[in-house]
Amino acid sequence: MPRSTVYLQVDRVDEGTCALAAQASVADLHEAMGAPANRMATMDPRMRPLVEGLRVAGPAVTAFCPPGDNLMMHRSLFLARKGDVLVVQSPESGAQWGDVAAYYALKKGLAGIVVDGYIRDTDELRAMRSPVWATKIGPSSPTKAAHGTVNAPVICSGVQVCPGDLVVADGDGVIILPRRDASAIVARALERTQREGGQRAEIDAGGHPWHMHGGAASYARMEIDEIDSPWRPE
Repeated sequence: MPRSTVYLQVDRVDEGTCALAAQASVADLHEAMGAPANRMATMDPRMRPLVEGLRVAGPAVTAFCPPGDNLMMHRSLFLARKGDVLVVQSPESGAQWGDVAAYYALKKGLAGIVVDGYIRDTDELRAMRSPVWATKIGPSSPTKAAHGTVNAPVICSGVQVCPGDLVVADGDGVIILPRRDASAIVARALERTQREGGQRAEIDAGGHPWHMHGGAASYARMEIDEIDSPWRPE
């Protein structure tokens, strides 16, 4: 007989690290992780925010839902705490997220929602500025009767997400920082953010990214024919 597994507790990344991560962009966190780890930690480009201009950071609470059902999403939502990010793996039919769940999540104080699968009621979600990222939009109604898992590892848009990992999402997409490594990665990302702030000041003073980012030095080492005339067809 099928059975579900639901873990009631989560070893969460600490609140201080989450607060600092909210100051870092997904792009800076991606650079701070370094290759190849950053590629394995960044969700597929199909994972897009519904509302522009939002950034969220918080510990993952997870749900796996089989096609056409969202019972385990609702159990995960019920167990989630203020500041959590709900991560749902359910890439087939049946909307995992809609206006009623979003309204509850806002009242509860969830940081965000990431769905590898369908969401619906998107006009209402935009109106309430629901911080949701998803791979698909569609109106299909799910059942609430199937087995799955809650707060166990899931594969969301190509990335393994363990409960308690740090989820950061913005306009560039979603990145997952393993809980034990999150603090160090966030610190490196914030250093990068600070350096870029200094580079903006340098541009204000007349500097150029051509020189600041090493492009000029790299270009000078290459064999390049510069032709002081416009290109014209023969």
